[in-house]
Formats: sequence, C-alpha cells, structure tokens
Amino acid sequence: MLHVNPKMLGRLNELEADLVDRRAQAKGWIGEIEGIDLTLTFLRAKRDEAQRRARRPAVDHGIPKPRTTPPTQEIS
Repeated sequence: MLHVNPKMLGRLNELEADLVDRRAQAKGWIGEIEGIDLTLTFLRAKRDEAQRRARRPAVDHGIPKPRTTPPTQEIS
C-alpha cells in the first residue's frame, strides 16, 4: 500500500479542487462524472489517512542485531 507523505497534503487539496472543477465541466457525461467521483473518493480517503499518520509520532525500533543465542538443535 502506498502512503502519502504528509508534506504533500497541500498538493492533494489542489488535485481535489481540479477534480471538482472537471466534474462541473462534465455535465451530461455520466461515465466521466462517475470516474471523477470515484477518484475523489480515493483522494479524500488518502488525504484522511495521511492526516492521521501525521498526527501519530514516529516510532524508532532501532537497528536489528544478530541473535547471540545458538540455534536450537533438532530432536531425533
């Protein structure tokens, strides 16, 4: 799944405004209107997700280290 960088939220707003304008111009073109509506739905969902992710702090899990315990032996 692709995640939108929260720094790009302004660009998503620009894209939404453009789609709303295109929808207004597509009077009578039902297929075009449905496609734009679907795109707007996905765009708004991505924007909401990016806003939620921006509110959550990043978690640092550190750098993985090799295990120091020897591997278990198979039981025969």
